[in-house]
Amino acid sequence: MRIVIAGGHGQIALRLERLLAARGDEVAGIIRRPEQGDDLRDVGAEPVVLDLESASVEEVAAALRGADAAVFAAGAGPGSGASRKDTVDKGAAVLFADAAVRAGVRRFVIVSSMGADPRHEGDEIFDVYLRAKGEADAYVSGLADLDWTILRPGALTDDAGKGLVRLEAHTGRGRIPRDDVAAVLAELLDTPATAGLTLELVSGSTPVSVAVKSVAGN
Repeated sequence: MRIVIAGGHGQIALRLERLLAARGDEVAGIIRRPEQGDDLRDVGAEPVVLDLESASVEEVAAALRGADAAVFAAGAGPGSGASRKDTVDKGAAVLFADAAVRAGVRRFVIVSSMGADPRHEGDEIFDVYLRAKGEADAYVSGLADLDWTILRPGALTDDAGKGLVRLEAHTGRGRIPRDDVAAVLAELLDTPATAGLTLELVSGSTPVSVAVKSVAGN
């Protein structure tokens, strides 16, 4: 498959790119700064320099044409203000989804967050973040031209992945290594029967491939 990943220099994205390239997929990662390109090449991905906060739908669609799947793994990141939660966590996700539709890329996986909710209340930065992620999820899930899957990991850690997870519609709060999030994303891309599902992810006792097959109904 050819897979294009938004937020290609992110911690989860770099792990995912390495996994996908290692199994023989063609991977492109969208990045904002050219100097990030070497990190993508090191894991086997093709860097595509494009700022999702200023690019047009057509510019993003051009980067997506010919892809078999798209993954939105971008985020404003810790330390960013409320305005960038809106322009990246929501705005860039909406743009990327619209561009996927225009480019004819049906398979679309979005990395969201546990607790994402467009009706989430509050004015603290994390409240704004959860609301923005929820609004992005709601927009993507409303697009009939996408075979979307929404993945909502729990608290992210840099612990070594164990390949053992709990993946369900509702798991409750928990932690999850970024390694295991990447592994689940790779498996979701291989499992089109997970389209239309919003899934929460935390560490657990089920091997990744078994967990994904289970939610897919296999």
